[in-house]
Amino acid sequence: MPGNQVLAKPPAAPKAAPLRILVIGAGVSGISAARGLLRDGHDVTVFDQRSDLQAGGGAVTIWSNGATVLGQLGVDMDAAGQQLSSVRVLTSKGHVLAILDVAAMVNRLGAPVRMVPRRVLLERLLEGFPTDRIRCGCRAVGVVSRPGGVRVEFDDGSSADGDLAIGADGLHSMVRDVVGAPAAQTTGWCSWQGLVRLPDVVDDRRVAQVIIGEGGNTGLWPAGDCDVQWWFDLPWSHDFVRPHRPIEVIRSHFGGWSDPVDRVLAALTDDDLAPSPFPHFRHPIPGKGQGALTLLGDAAHTMPPTLAQGTNQALLDTMVLCRALSGVRNRSSGSKSDQLSRALRWYEKIRRRRVRAVSRVASLRVCHGEAVLRPAALISDRLHTWALTMFLDLTSHRRMSAKISRGLAATPATPRSSSGLAR
Repeated sequence: MPGNQVLAKPPAAPKAAPLRILVIGAGVSGISAARGLLRDGHDVTVFDQRSDLQAGGGAVTIWSNGATVLGQLGVDMDAAGQQLSSVRVLTSKGHVLAILDVAAMVNRLGAPVRMVPRRVLLERLLEGFPTDRIRCGCRAVGVVSRPGGVRVEFDDGSSADGDLAIGADGLHSMVRDVVGAPAAQTTGWCSWQGLVRLPDVVDDRRVAQVIIGEGGNTGLWPAGDCDVQWWFDLPWSHDFVRPHRPIEVIRSHFGGWSDPVDRVLAALTDDDLAPSPFPHFRHPIPGKGQGALTLLGDAAHTMPPTLAQGTNQALLDTMVLCRALSGVRNRSSGSKSDQLSRALRWYEKIRRRRVRAVSRVASLRVCHGEAVLRPAALISDRLHTWALTMFLDLTSHRRMSAKISRGLAATPATPRSSSGLAR
């Protein structure tokens, strides 16, 4: 070999083509997933049967685990909703059961806890999101596996082809039916809930309140400005008959539980209760899936709202799914379909155990008589706080999350792509 000859560099490997991903459902879960996948350079289209993306419902609690994922997605949550410093848990007779130190949890977990109206959260998720990636008025009725990918079929006879499809279509998911996962089961409870604008309904707007009584519970959580998220949980059955004047039933059951509760009850009307009640459901967590199709958010694991973890678990789904699919683009061995199947099964396996634990705890019955609840007050507030913090820590893929956050922070800033999101 000549002494000064420089070896020629091997040709660069061709850049992997982006995955064509079809997301069914444009709620918080679907847009979160689409935002993360667009960030990672994939070709994503979101379909929704609604004519617009107006978010209904009240407010959602974004715990530290969900807030971390929103930061990874580049979602600006500054001044959204209300940051919380503590949660007071009382009995219907005014006995304090626990005061959860949310500030201490934030110090441990590294991200704030806030109550945010659902419409505000969706608005923040849609900031910078390319509108041409969302197709409204498209009701998906079937998903068919085909060579090299999947085909989503719509009720108007049209269809869309992709490498994989993600069912983020909520509690009554069509995609869940396609994969053969068990249907949701009712828990025997329901929530009457919503948002009300009441100034100074609580002494400190950073403090949330949960009141547990015999046969029911209620909560008042500040959601920013003068908004307060309220709920009243009562037993529910399939033969439930909605009362003609539901506000009278709610007032008769919860009246006198506390001054703030009485103020909210005085402000509510039957019109405020019109969308309610919302029965509580719990999905059996699906087993191993097949092919280029998977579930995310409530379509995968609807759970009762007891822990306020539904939205946060959907965000964690997004984080783990994006991680799984990044491996498909970085591998050169095996067919794309085999890689996709392995990646999706890895995502489902990683999430299954953590989500199952959260769902089980969220399904525990917390409404008991005063004598049963009172021993909880003997446990120190510090221990209550520590227990919830450790539970969130152990179920939130903290190591993976920290690695992803470090990787995103180390990535040089790039100009915004034509999709509207920085890649």
